[in-house]
Amino acid sequence: MHRLRLLVRPDTILRWHRDLLRRRHARMSRPKRPGRPRTIRSIRVLVLRLAKENPSWGYRRIHGELLVLGIKVAASTVWQILADAGIDPAPERASSTWAQFLRSQAEVLLACDFTGARMYVLAVIEHAHRRIRILGATPHPTAEWVTQAARNLVMDLEDAGYRARFPIRDRDGKFPHLFDVILADASIEVALSGVQMPRMNSIVER
Repeated sequence: MHRLRLLVRPDTILRWHRDLLRRRHARMSRPKRPGRPRTIRSIRVLVLRLAKENPSWGYRRIHGELLVLGIKVAASTVWQILADAGIDPAPERASSTWAQFLRSQAEVLLACDFTGARMYVLAVIEHAHRRIRILGATPHPTAEWVTQAARNLVMDLEDAGYRARFPIRDRDGKFPHLFDVILADASIEVALSGVQMPRMNSIVER
């Protein structure tokens, strides 16, 4: 009777068996969908609510608040939730645009500008009601003339009971420094439009 000879050692057979079980377990434990599991809906809703109610909070602040509430989620997950919802970073959400400023302050906004070529007309228009005030017309708008027009404007507004806060004007050199000073004394803060940006003062420009 021939003696049975093994081609491999018993330890090798045991190692093969362990590898087979390990590969089988890994195959059965593999997720059906690749990638990180989707965050549950309640957490996504809470993240979006915190971002909406607190515009100055960034994703790290929101992540910290979630940890305080006992919700363990990665900071990168919070960032991804905000990005997928199209929510801008905190500094961009907290700051207001020029259009938002105009809409929110329409009731107390004035817009002023010079019109004409040979005869300059200084006009002021109310943003909310489109009421136009003609402060004067002159072929030569000197600093003294414009300053007096500012005084007349303040008196007209007081007589009409109109509480203006922000007059918008461009950076035209015909406006002297005293124009802004007189308005500031009446608690009216001048808002300058951008350089060569007439659309920022589009109502009176139009």
